[in-house]
Amino acid sequence: MKTVGNMAAKAAKEAGGRGRAGQSHSLAKNGLPPRRGSGVFNALLQRPLALGLILVAVTVALYLPVHNHPFVNYDDDVYVTVNRHVKSGLSWATAAWALTTFDAANWHPLTWLSHALDCQLFGLEPAGHHDINLLLHAINVALLFWVLLRATGCAGRSFMVAALFALHPINVESVVWIAERKNLLSMLFFLLTLGAWTWYARRPGLGRYLVEAGLFALGLMAKPQVVTLPFVLLLWDYWPLRRMFPSPGADGMFPARSFPSLVKEKLPLLWLSAVSAWLTVKAQRAGGGFNPDYGLLLRIANALICYIRYIARALWPVDLAPMYPHPGAALRSWQAFAALAVLAIISALVIRARQRRYLVVGWLWFLGTLVPMIGLLQVGRQAMADRYAYLPFVGLFIMACWGLGDVAQRRKLSLAWLATAAGGALLALGALTYRQIGYWRDNVTLWAHTAQVTSANYEAEDNWGEALEKAGRADEAVPHFRRAAQISPSYPPAIMFLAVQNQREGKLQEAIQQYRQVIRGTQWAIYQNAAIRAVALANMGHAYRELGNLPEAQASLRSSVELNAGNFAAWMDLGLVSQKLGDAYQAADAYSQAMKLQPSDVGYVLLARALQQSGRNEEAETALRHAKLLSNNYERAQAMAAQLLAH
Repeated sequence: MKTVGNMAAKAAKEAGGRGRAGQSHSLAKNGLPPRRGSGVFNALLQRPLALGLILVAVTVALYLPVHNHPFVNYDDDVYVTVNRHVKSGLSWATAAWALTTFDAANWHPLTWLSHALDCQLFGLEPAGHHDINLLLHAINVALLFWVLLRATGCAGRSFMVAALFALHPINVESVVWIAERKNLLSMLFFLLTLGAWTWYARRPGLGRYLVEAGLFALGLMAKPQVVTLPFVLLLWDYWPLRRMFPSPGADGMFPARSFPSLVKEKLPLLWLSAVSAWLTVKAQRAGGGFNPDYGLLLRIANALICYIRYIARALWPVDLAPMYPHPGAALRSWQAFAALAVLAIISALVIRARQRRYLVVGWLWFLGTLVPMIGLLQVGRQAMADRYAYLPFVGLFIMACWGLGDVAQRRKLSLAWLATAAGGALLALGALTYRQIGYWRDNVTLWAHTAQVTSANYEAEDNWGEALEKAGRADEAVPHFRRAAQISPSYPPAIMFLAVQNQREGKLQEAIQQYRQVIRGTQWAIYQNAAIRAVALANMGHAYRELGNLPEAQASLRSSVELNAGNFAAWMDLGLVSQKLGDAYQAADAYSQAMKLQPSDVGYVLLARALQQSGRNEEAETALRHAKLLSNNYERAQAMAAQLLAH
């Protein structure tokens, strides 16, 4: 750590915004003068490698239970368990798909490739996927410590920021939820880019800048939440690098530059941000991600209130959940004005104390990096989300650790006393985090807890019901789906389940009406996508087939496979219905598509019969050979095919 030693005098000046270059190396590292009885702590603080290893070890030990957690029934299917591209593992075809797809209403090819690599290594065993998430979080913790230490020289304060990042319960969601791999990956490259900026700023050059831009591009390809990084780099130039508006007598470790030149320096990175933002908007529109139900004034009001709710969760992290429903029209204007007043007061206090540059940087970091996720462009149905705090809360942690360090320095508190107080706070956070991790141990527990700590949460009720159904407790699931539909009568997933239940019970007309309601679903733009409409149309086609209304069944099934060509059951149903209607060519095509997805002896027998009816006898013989090769009991396969056609 030669850099830390070389930066001793500068760090002393910067630790509280007014230190003296003549103070000891201990002050440079800790932000505190050496005190009697603190030798052990001083010795530890002068060994950054040991501190980094402690951070990683504690992080891994705390999160180790996630190794036994399952996939979550909330986006883990989209990202892994039912995604045929991801499940196929790494290949050139997977890479091409990842670079061009807008699946999940996002463009994040690096995230897709990361999940594909997991499937290559671990298959669909969730333990390995969870282990990689934990590894990435531990690396991010160590990187955050390293980046702050390299830029400031303050080991103690850098350690505390990283420890808060490691142990704060708000980050549980990002670590234990496999679908949030994108959060962890984007943060990894964000921190690498920030660290590389310190390296670049010491001796600017084209090669170093290209490394910077490359790391930033990788972060954007993991998740576009890091789109604000060029602005964070401007803050970083202000503090701790002090390239912007340097203090008199600065030692020149980072050459000062004018504000316009610093902005110009970020323009290529801003161009990358603009491209990422354009791709993100395009992907969200393609995937039905934007929710048009809330007007601009309502979105602004919710954003102001959520800033305060995030701050409250930083200070008192309880009742955390993966889904906080948007209050919609229940928001009151006085709440927004009160939130605006609080934000204005905090901002005024920060400006007043601007000689402590870390306060300005931390506050603007928090406010600015939350902008893409704060809901000014409403994506989805949530008011806010714990996962959105993974990056922004670092700003609050910087404010707290450097601010309290300044207070301790002024009051000449001993390092031993500070270490005891900090340890107590970290233990409390660790206990809360451990409890929060426990809520994710299975899907029933997760959504029961979510419904308990939030109100009118239709999505929690729906996912709770789905978890119970998959656990073989369908009777217990029904009340939760009904509750979801009561809270939000047009909520498609709950209506889908109720329709499926009616179809199972033979209430086919009721089921069809509910499927039509799902297909319309105009209130829920997030669900106006191919996947859910395709399932509803396929189920509705099957219901029409059971009723004997073959023309309606064929029309529904055709619409279904146009939206989702990967649905084996829909293709088979379409083949059967078309064959019964005498449309042998349509039937043969449908069976052929089904056999590409899921070859079977019965399917090939049906295909052979359709080909024979359309006069394609040679192709029919080939299909029969496939049927015989696949079949353990060819006579039974023929009987089953005849039974399906007769039904």
